[in-house]
Amino acid sequence: MTDGKTILRVTGVSKSFGGIQAVQNVSFTLTAGEIVALIGPNGAGKTTLVNLMTGTQTADAGEITCDGLDITRQRPFQAARRGIARTFQIVQPFPEMSVIENVSAGALFAANAKNRAVAEEEAMTHLEFVGLQDLARTPAASLTLPNRKRLELAKSLAMNPRVLLLDEVNAGLNPSEIDGALELIRKISDRGITIMIIEHLMKVVMSASERILVLHHGELISEGTPEEIVHDDKVIEAYLGTRYAARHRELAGG
Repeated sequence: MTDGKTILRVTGVSKSFGGIQAVQNVSFTLTAGEIVALIGPNGAGKTTLVNLMTGTQTADAGEITCDGLDITRQRPFQAARRGIARTFQIVQPFPEMSVIENVSAGALFAANAKNRAVAEEEAMTHLEFVGLQDLARTPAASLTLPNRKRLELAKSLAMNPRVLLLDEVNAGLNPSEIDGALELIRKISDRGITIMIIEHLMKVVMSASERILVLHHGELISEGTPEEIVHDDKVIEAYLGTRYAARHRELAGG
């Protein structure tokens, strides 16, 4: 549940690569404890926006603040220490390390655990939360895709996040595995962690999010509740084309 406090604010942010405008004048806020979905067609600029929020890339213009502090030019390790964590679309654990060592790294270097023993104790708590405790000592490289996704969540939780950005966390999962991932996302939200889901699967978007942001060609074209977004002509046109949007207007008017 949200408590109404703005935890992160993005104001007029833009980013280009050569002649390509990946993100253009985007503004929005994230409120403590809410679940927000960020959606848009392929190439809309979703991952670039997350990269700007986490310091992987730096905005050309605009400002990003966390609790009122300007973090526009932060580095990734600074974002992590401020409690802004993320998962990646392509899951890449440290393959030679065990599952628990992967999670312990986040506790040590982002959450500042006192020592390795404390980090492993915290890591085991997170592994139990995502259901990987029985695989704690196995090499990360041996995990199935669904379990690598769970490991990615555990690694992020070990960083003690206040804001968690989930980039295509359900990609490649079957319906049953997606249901399990959704349950985990809701449990994480119940801890008071603000979650932004970058997602293509509308089942996930509609069932999990309280608010949806829609990017298209790098611009924020719509923002609202799931019910508002599915009836927005601009969103329908972005996903399905002008003809379908016109037909939707005709049906709505008739």
